[in-house]
This record gives sequence, C-alpha cells and structure tokens, in this order.
Amino acid sequence: MNRLADRLLALALVVVAIGCLTRVYPLVVTGAVGWQDFFALPSDAFSVRFTGLVLAAFACLAGALLFWSGLLPGRPAHPAGAPLFGRAAEVQETGRPGLRKVFLALPLIVLAVLAVDRFGPWAGGEVASRPSEPKAAEPKPAEPKLAEPKPVEPKGQDVASAPPASEPAPAPARPPVAANPPPAPAAPAPTPVAPSEVAVIPPPTVAPLPPPPPAAPTQPDGHRDAVVWLSVAPDGQSIMSASTDHVIKLWDIGGKHLIRNLGVHKDMARTALYMPDGASALTAGDDGEIVLRKLADGAVLHVFQSGQNGGVNKLAISPDGKRAVSGHDTGNVIVWDLVNNSVLHVLTGHDWSISAVAVSPDGKQALSGSIDGTLKLWDIESGKQLRSWHGHEQGTYGAVFTADGHHVITGSGDLTIKVWDLDSGREVKRFEGHEGTVYTLALSTDGKRLLSGSLDGTARLWDMETGNQIVMFDSQTGPIYAVAFAPDGTVLTGGYDRTIRDWPAAGGDGVVLFAGAPG
Repeated sequence: MNRLADRLLALALVVVAIGCLTRVYPLVVTGAVGWQDFFALPSDAFSVRFTGLVLAAFACLAGALLFWSGLLPGRPAHPAGAPLFGRAAEVQETGRPGLRKVFLALPLIVLAVLAVDRFGPWAGGEVASRPSEPKAAEPKPAEPKLAEPKPVEPKGQDVASAPPASEPAPAPARPPVAANPPPAPAAPAPTPVAPSEVAVIPPPTVAPLPPPPPAAPTQPDGHRDAVVWLSVAPDGQSIMSASTDHVIKLWDIGGKHLIRNLGVHKDMARTALYMPDGASALTAGDDGEIVLRKLADGAVLHVFQSGQNGGVNKLAISPDGKRAVSGHDTGNVIVWDLVNNSVLHVLTGHDWSISAVAVSPDGKQALSGSIDGTLKLWDIESGKQLRSWHGHEQGTYGAVFTADGHHVITGSGDLTIKVWDLDSGREVKRFEGHEGTVYTLALSTDGKRLLSGSLDGTARLWDMETGNQIVMFDSQTGPIYAVAFAPDGTVLTGGYDRTIRDWPAAGGDGVVLFAGAPG
C-alpha cells in the first residue's frame, strides 16, 4: 500500500510539472521571454514568472523521481476512518520526514501558484507580450460604425432650437416623393396604466424551515466530552465510562444516577474495566498510566507506569484477573503481572500504534491490532508471537474473542467486521453495512449476537450465525465510540455527544440514560 501511494504521488507531481510547462510554453512561443532568461537574473515580472514556473516544474519532476524510486520512505497520512481524538490520530513519519513533507506540500504550493498565474493580473485569454521599449503611437484604421437610430423628435418643439449634434453629417439625397403621399400609419399610443393596476410580482415562496431538533438533555455531573468506553459490572448493577474529558465515572443503572467520579487521568481516559473480584477496577489513559482503584471510594491501590512505551490506547484483563494486556501508541504491547505489580513482557513487532487488544477466554493468548490493519496473536505467559497477518486494509479498532477461544472478531476502518479462525489465520465470515470505521465491538454472553459501534453514528446488532444485520440504532448525533450489552438485554452506547444511551434490542428510539454536562 505504501509503495502504491508513493507511485500515485509521483504521478501527481508529474501532472503538476506538466501544468507548469503548459504555462511556460506560450511565454516562449510569443516571445514574452526566452530560455536565456532562465539563466539570467530575473529583471521583471515576466522573467520572474517564467523562472518560477520552470523551477517549479523541475522540482516537481525531481520529487516524482524520488517517490517513484522509493527514495522517500515514510508512513502515509493517517488512515481514513481513524478516531477523531487522541494520539492515535497523530502519526509520526519515519524515513526522511522533512524531505518527504517538502515534496508532499510541493504540489499544493505549485497548484496555488498556477491558480494565481491563471487568474492573476496578467491572466487573460492570450499571453501578453513582454513590455520592451516604448513604441510610437500608431494610427488606428477607421472602424465602421453601426448606424444608430435617430431619436424621435418631440411634437411642438422647434427643430432649430434642439441641441445641435456634435458633428452633423450631410443627409444623403432622398429619392423624389409624390406630392400627396399616403399618410403613414400612426403608431398606437401606449395605454396609460393606473398605478393601482400595476402588476405586483409576489416574492418567491420558500418551504418553511423544519423545526430545530430538541435540545439534548444535560446534567451537571455528566461527561464534558466524548464517551469512549463503557463497561458493565459483573453483577449488572453499575457501569463505568471513560471519556476524553480525563474522567472515569461510575453509574448506577437501576437508580439512573452518578455514584461517583471514580478517578481522573492526567490525559484523556481510554479504558475502564471491572476486576473479577467485583471490588476494584483497572483504568488507563493517554497519560501512560494504568491505575488500580477501589470501586467503593476510588482510592488508588497501585499505578503501573508504561514509561517510554507511550500512552495506553487499549487494555484487556484475563478472566482470572492475574494478567493485563495493554496496547500503546508506540506500537508495543505490554503484559502486566497484576499479582506482583510488575511487567511480565514487552512485546514488540508492530510498526504502528496499537488500536485493539483482547485476551482469550482461557487467559492464555492475546490479540493485538494496529492502525495499519496488522493483527498479531501472542502467548501471554511466554511472550512468544504465535501468528501475524494483515487482516484489514485500514486500522483495527475493535477486537473480541468468541467463547471457544479459537475465533476472534475484529472491526476496522475499512468498514468491515471479520471473523478469523486463529488455528489457520483465515477469514471465515464477514459483516458489512457500516459506512464509517467500525470502532468498537461487544459480544453477547450467549455468543449469538454481536454489537458494533461506528464513526458513522450508528450501532448495529448482528446475528453471529448468519452474519445478517438484525437492527440498526442511529444516534444522529455523531460517532459512537463505545457499546455494551445491558443486564436486561438492551443496548448501551456512548459517543461524541457525551451521552450514554439505552436502546431496545428489538429496534426503536433510544433514550438518554445519562446525559452529558451542559456545554
């Protein structure tokens, strides 16, 4: 893909170079400038224009050769469908980033110059000749004038008293006429129109504007920015939410109120997971910290520092609560020993930021996905890489294991959801329908239904057996970043609009379960 992108950039630079030369050619043909002006110091606007266009053409051709030959390696622009927040949206280039950026910006600059050249002061249908020594005024040939209609002379006015014409021309000789010529038919006099009879053109009518949508409800203790994670407690009594406002919140589902702010990260919060003991939670964020907290009061029990590995984009916990796996914006994956509060492994191999992690039901394997679409399967205890494959054309932004542990489901910026056989690494099923990046996934406890959330603003429920879409939930308020199944089987979503909504699993309108803070 990177090689193809470089070839396309090379072709674009060639096209821009041709555009420059097409503007230079008329200047040379018409004599406005000559090629010798390129080797001389520009002395006027035309030679400056000529020299600039030639240099731009050569620079574009040089850039095209560099891109085509692969001498400017580096990462392409961030993939389409990437999240709208966080460091995952800011990819640093490798290779020769400075020179690459110059040649990436060059066609835009040259196109802007061509636009000014085309529509600037010298723009006109023909290329103006280069000004030289002043020439003597040349007489203009007489141009024939079109005959102008003679104005009608007002009745009762003495023709001799009318203002004389500026240069009266002698009247042409007229043929003789009869002594008593027949009277010319009189032109009908215009019928005066009374002021009241003047037609009034009514103003154009427009359809009335639709009423504005009802204002979204707010609550003072709601999130102040996008909700990017939802997690349901094992007992089904509460949910946790993480937000780009840095705050982790704990909510009472039945009472529909905020229990407490569980904690605050120094940067945006990404993940909040219940520990199997039901008494603590593990939260992570872009500040690079993974924090073990008490649910009862939010007290910090331990802080795991990722250090040079960067911010924590995703986090998963083994079912027994002994291991955690985190994915970082540097491309590293870390396996944490939650019993001894230490690092078990730092897994390297991804070239791009990690955007998805998941742990198998038996706690022995972990899956990681990055924003280049690469997937890797790891042995948690040994840290050995078991399998690596290119699963998606864009980033992987959701991952969940099936109950048998032999399959994993991934969502992506290529708008697809894929089911993989981990024993063979082959795709065995695909779900399609989203019109934006599939950013988050959740599997029902019975494994029969899959819930997906997307940057297209919808959440969708899928039948795992048939791959068919069961129902679509349209937020109409922006991207959905988090989904979960509520204890009663309904669907929970969180997203750009700062709210947490509850949707009937059979379809229909959702209700705001917990609103965002006032804007």
